[in-house]
Amino acid sequence: MITIAVCALIIIIGIIITYCYSIFYDVPFVPTPKPIVRRILKMAELKPDELLYDLGSGDGRVLIMATREFEAKCIGIELNLFRYALSNWRIKRMGLANQIKVIRSSFFEADLSQADVVFMYLLPSINEKLKPKLINELKKGARVITFSYIMNGWKADKFDDELKVYRYKI
Repeated sequence: MITIAVCALIIIIGIIITYCYSIFYDVPFVPTPKPIVRRILKMAELKPDELLYDLGSGDGRVLIMATREFEAKCIGIELNLFRYALSNWRIKRMGLANQIKVIRSSFFEADLSQADVVFMYLLPSINEKLKPKLINELKKGARVITFSYIMNGWKADKFDDELKVYRYKI
């Protein structure tokens, strides 16, 4: 029988491997504080039953809050296996699996055409690479929300300079 100490050791090793992997091959995981997530979702003007995509959904906190507080449907795109498993575990534990789906994939390969809102807390270089995909796939009127970094060449229709949150309409 596996003891609690062995389970804890496996989890710690998983976290260390995930962190090391993300330094070299991935967007670093920096969780958005929950009060800021709430303000971001309000700025998005997320409505019940709208579909929110979170690109690099991490531990699922944006998805969970969007579903619980704004009654949205959500899809998270997460490539990192540990974060993918963690977010799915959290979502199932909270009984939200019917409203939230997390896909283990690169957001460059995901189909975003059904999104009403896309949330991105990504590095400027990734934002720049995603611009053509967003323009080509998102429907007219879809909102793109970025945290910390702007979309160069796009004009935000709403922004919060204090938080560095920007909303763009397609």
